[in-house]
Amino acid sequence: MVDQSKCIGCGTCVAICPVGAIKFNSVGKAEIDTKICIRCGACQASCPVEAIDLNRSKNGKNSNN
Repeated sequence: MVDQSKCIGCGTCVAICPVGAIKFNSVGKAEIDTKICIRCGACQASCPVEAIDLNRSKNGKNSNN
């Protein structure tokens, strides 16, 4: 969901998430808690470097959920 190689740790997605599903990991990159995420798309739309793709899972494969 978050391409760690693209994420710049700006915090835009963390600030905009309406349910608090995004946190920073130990290296300062965004991670989405899929148990909390409601897939509204706000984070994906707001990411300035297009690091978030809600159609992809953590392992980079397309997700149909």
